[in-house]
Amino acid sequence: MTSTKLVALAARIERFPIAGSFTISRGAKTEAVTVVAEVSRDGLAGRGECVPYPRYGETPEATLAAVKAMQEAVAGGLTRAALQAAMPSGAARNALDCALIDLEAKAAGLRAWNLLDRPVPGERTTAYTISLGTPEAMAAATAKAAHRPLLKIKLGGDGDAMRIAAVRKAAPESELIVDANEAWTEANLEANLAACADAGVTLVEQPLPAGKDEALARIKRPLAVCADESVHDRSSLAPLRERYDAVNIKLDKTGGLTEALAMADAAQALGFEIMIGCMVATSLSMAPAMLVTPQARFVDLDGPLLLARDRDHGLRYDGSLVYPPDSSLWG
Repeated sequence: MTSTKLVALAARIERFPIAGSFTISRGAKTEAVTVVAEVSRDGLAGRGECVPYPRYGETPEATLAAVKAMQEAVAGGLTRAALQAAMPSGAARNALDCALIDLEAKAAGLRAWNLLDRPVPGERTTAYTISLGTPEAMAAATAKAAHRPLLKIKLGGDGDAMRIAAVRKAAPESELIVDANEAWTEANLEANLAACADAGVTLVEQPLPAGKDEALARIKRPLAVCADESVHDRSSLAPLRERYDAVNIKLDKTGGLTEALAMADAAQALGFEIMIGCMVATSLSMAPAMLVTPQARFVDLDGPLLLARDRDHGLRYDGSLVYPPDSSLWG
C-alpha cells in the first residue's frame, strides 16, 4: 500500500455462538469472540479477523485497542512489511495483516495467492474436533462424526488412555490426531503416548506445557509429536528440533498470514511437518489460512463447523472437505 490517498482503519468485536460448547483441558466456552479489522481506501475495503487467546494474555478489549492504536500509522500509508516490525506477533497483528492483504488483492484485481506468489490452494480434508469429556461422552460424539476421515481428539490428562480407546472403538476407520493442550506430565507422558500409539493415532499435539517439554527430547517417541503452544513464529522453530516432529501454524500466533507463510517455508527447511490450525472462529479467520494448506500435512480449519452460524459468504464445506474462499469473503 503506497498510495497517498486517504486510508481508514476501523475495528470491532464480534460474537458468534458455538453449537453446544467447546471444551479443552483449560476449560469450556459457548461463543467465539473475534476482533475484525477493516482497512478502507478508494471505495475498497479489506478485512481480517482474529481470536484473542487468554493463554497468551490476550483479551478482546486489549486486542481491539491494539488494532485501533494503528489508525494513524495506517492512515499514513503503513505497509504490510512495516507492520511486521510495528506490532508484535499475536492476534491483533493477524487481523490487520490479513485486512491489508485483502485490500491489496482487491486493489490489484488479483486473488491473494497470486498477489503473494503462492500456490493456488485446492480443496483439503480438514480435521473435525471432538471436545474433551468422559470416555462415554466422547465416544458418543465420535460416533456421530465417525464418517469423517480425520478427527482431532481433545484430551486432558488423567483417564486419557480410556478416552482414546473409547474414541477409536467409536470411529474405527477415521485417522485420529490428538491434542492434549499441555495437560500431560512427565509422569504420564510415555504411558499416554503408548495408549495413543496402540489406538493408531497419527499425531499428538502439545502433550507437555510450553517451556517444560524437555522430556520429549529424552524419550523414544512412538508416534509424531506436534508443537502448538511451544511454537509461535519463525524465531521459535530452531530450539524445538529435538523435541517435535511437526509444528502447528496458527495465524493468531504468527501475527498474520505474512509471517505464517514465511514460517511454513522455514519449518519445511528444518524438516518439520506442518499442521495449519485455527481457533474457533468464522470463515474470515480460516480464509487466509487456506494459503498455507499446500504445504501442510494436516489441515485443521474446522472452526466454522463448530459454530451455530457462520458469517455471510463463508467457506464452502462439503462434509470434511474445505474449499478456498470466494473473493466475496476474502482475498
